[in-house]
Amino acid sequence: MAGVEGALAAGARYADARVMIRRSESMSAQNGHIEGLDQREQAGVGVRALIGSSWGFFATAELTAAAARAAGTVAAETAKASALVPGPPLELAPVEAVQAHWESVCVEDPLSVPLSEKGDLLVTVTAVGRHAGAQLAQAHYEVWDTEKWFASSEGARISQRIRECGTGMSVTAIGDGETQRRSYPGIRGQVGTRGWELIREIDLVGNAARIGEEAVALLSAPVCPEVTTDLILGSEQMALQIHESVGHATELDRILGWEAAFAGTSWLDLAQMGSLRFGSELMNITADATIPGALGSFGYDDEGTPARSVDIVKDGIWVGVLSGRDSAALAGIPCGGMVRADGHDRIPMVRMTNIGLLPGPHSLEQMIAETADGVMMDTNRSWSIDDRRLNFQFGCEIGWEIKDGRRGRMLRNPTYTGISPQFWGSMDMVGGPSELVAWGTPNCGKGQPMQVGHTGHPAVPCRFRGVRVGVRG
Repeated sequence: MAGVEGALAAGARYADARVMIRRSESMSAQNGHIEGLDQREQAGVGVRALIGSSWGFFATAELTAAAARAAGTVAAETAKASALVPGPPLELAPVEAVQAHWESVCVEDPLSVPLSEKGDLLVTVTAVGRHAGAQLAQAHYEVWDTEKWFASSEGARISQRIRECGTGMSVTAIGDGETQRRSYPGIRGQVGTRGWELIREIDLVGNAARIGEEAVALLSAPVCPEVTTDLILGSEQMALQIHESVGHATELDRILGWEAAFAGTSWLDLAQMGSLRFGSELMNITADATIPGALGSFGYDDEGTPARSVDIVKDGIWVGVLSGRDSAALAGIPCGGMVRADGHDRIPMVRMTNIGLLPGPHSLEQMIAETADGVMMDTNRSWSIDDRRLNFQFGCEIGWEIKDGRRGRMLRNPTYTGISPQFWGSMDMVGGPSELVAWGTPNCGKGQPMQVGHTGHPAVPCRFRGVRVGVRG
């Protein structure tokens, strides 16, 4: 509370303080050898102060009452300086001030697993991955153990402990003027708010040989043709599609023009929320921070707002945004609880939670059977989207030709392109609940100085009609 008291004494009309202690660990291996081990611990307190319509923020790594109080004073002084050039009147959307504690479910503490066991796993995986003749096999794991304490001038007192971990591998084959990579479970692996039990379930060793074989086979596979055809995307690529063309586009700070770093602004106009058709009637997107084990889950965001599910697109109509207390108040909507910071020394901002596509009535098997001529792609390899999150071109690691309802030959260097509302409008088949995977994205960059956010993206395979594929450049 010392930080909040310092800010209020210096003139703030609202203040909050957030103590954060994070321990992290990561290890990587290549071709049967450990390449790196990184273990870190970061601790400190950050204080926000609101004066007029201006925020001030200051952080310190010194966890004493005196240092926190001083941080609150500086935060308020910063807000005063900003208020010399005032913006529009700013209020905060109402949120009940609670006293609460929340923890993510963790069956096996990842930081308690012996380093020797972790290292043996990565060494084995990278050795097995090269068996088919690939030149490079890599594997890694990452662990975060975060404790937070939040207090506000409104009376909120919240503590949380969030444990996250994930793992992944990739195999690279090099041929005559050609390099191909296959990754498992996806380009970033798989990450969630779970313990080491997640790593055991992923079964890197059991999939390493197959991934190596596919990387080598891609060297001689035909190139994905440049045509307009039906496109089936696997759930991992769908997660990236959702992240880039829906998640960033529906961040309210981008829509309002407050934020443009890294991912740009947005093509969406707030006046059209509730009426704009974003996609087909099968498109139902939610932002749900309550999904157990998903990477974008928590009990309360960094403003003390409880986690909840918010409709973003319903039956193809854009109906919701990702918001914080200030942006929600300006837009005249309830606060969504989507504000987080990646450390004590970063000011909280609007971030994605679990932005996911709700399952539909179909299956991947059915999509293939009902496609006479098309291409199937999965596992993201590259992404490019304009600074309004509208026009995009994505590449995948692997593709397959679909002919007469059957999956045929493998295709290399598959790409596809589109414009967000037209592309989502062409979606006519959506995978069912049994095919849902809550993919984790632990490297979402936003802000200046940059913050790395942990987001989740529940996704299923989907089919899109009349998509340009195989585009080069």
